[in-house]
Amino acid sequence: MKTQVPVQKNKQYDVEVSDLTYQGLGVAKIDDFPIFIEDALPTELVTILITKVKRNFAFAKALTIKRKSSDRVDPVDGAYTQTGIAPLQHLAYPAQLTFKQHQIQVDFDKMKVPVEVAPTIGMDKPFQYRNKAQIPVRMINGKLQTGFYRKHSHSLVPIEDFYIQDPKIDEAVVVVRDILRKFGIQPYDEETHKGVIRNIMVRRGHYSHEMMIVLITRSRKLPSQAEIITEIMDQLSEVKSIVQNINSKNTNAIMGTRNIVLYGKGTITDQLMGLDFEISPNSFYQVNPTQTEKLYQLAIEKAELSKDDVVIDAYCGIGTISLSLAKVVRKVYGVEIVPEAIEDAKRNARINHIKNCKFVTAKAEDQLAKWQQDGLDPDVIVVDPPRKVG
Repeated sequence: MKTQVPVQKNKQYDVEVSDLTYQGLGVAKIDDFPIFIEDALPTELVTILITKVKRNFAFAKALTIKRKSSDRVDPVDGAYTQTGIAPLQHLAYPAQLTFKQHQIQVDFDKMKVPVEVAPTIGMDKPFQYRNKAQIPVRMINGKLQTGFYRKHSHSLVPIEDFYIQDPKIDEAVVVVRDILRKFGIQPYDEETHKGVIRNIMVRRGHYSHEMMIVLITRSRKLPSQAEIITEIMDQLSEVKSIVQNINSKNTNAIMGTRNIVLYGKGTITDQLMGLDFEISPNSFYQVNPTQTEKLYQLAIEKAELSKDDVVIDAYCGIGTISLSLAKVVRKVYGVEIVPEAIEDAKRNARINHIKNCKFVTAKAEDQLAKWQQDGLDPDVIVVDPPRKVG
């Protein structure tokens, strides 16, 4: 017998919000049927409009908030919610930290792992911190624009101040955008698979202030290349590297596999935990440097590491955790499936004169099993996997 769905599309309902999803959607239920609501917070009484109905759940938007949460704050800019840049900006920051702690606790409880999740360690300044930006470039009303996609769409919302990024990065994106406009560079068109420039990437060292500009193009041809490089160098004094990344595939992936250095040496250097790291266009390097240092230091303290310990760093990337741990233990073994990342890790070890790290290119699960077969008995295993793993 088919279960009757208790709500209809385009109908209004009054509901009380009981929970919040990872994506920042409020959760309410009618006859145990979950409804996910934009711009709604727990404890709020809301009049909603149903926008989509599925067999087991529905989506809605809040029309009127009849009873507000004490944790609700005014958003900085509606565009940040529309695009997903800051989906929880209507929730006070202390409440955001509590929410994150709760979400992780729920995940462990679902897996029946008996862990008590500690309170989230917040930032003194939870904005203007990201050291990397990947900004799409599209044509809007006949003009090259940079911004971010509206949620669940490929409709670009023009934005100049991204709020969570280093302001110098935001400034650089605008400068490069205007230079591309000046030379009539055509933005990429997803429908026709034509045009030149797909994305602008900017990296900036938190401590070094070295800047990298990456122009992600559909093909090798970049009209007015020499003039564009000269303009960037004239207007952005921090730039140490300009790279062209070629992504010729009809795909949503931002980066291609081929990099061509147009200026500088193709990398920038920054510091983390007192160590130097070379960062290339494709490097995975933590985007929140201040919180990364807090996290690594806390991990070292909680693990109670000693000079006799052996540590495995699974999913080691370019070696930021491995090399930070190497200073306080006897040996670190790092494993990562991306060969370029392992080469970066080895180079970063040489740069910092660290000789007690061994890096291996392999799938972490396979290499952990191999190390076990070989008799490697680590004192500590550090696991920092990508979002999608398995």
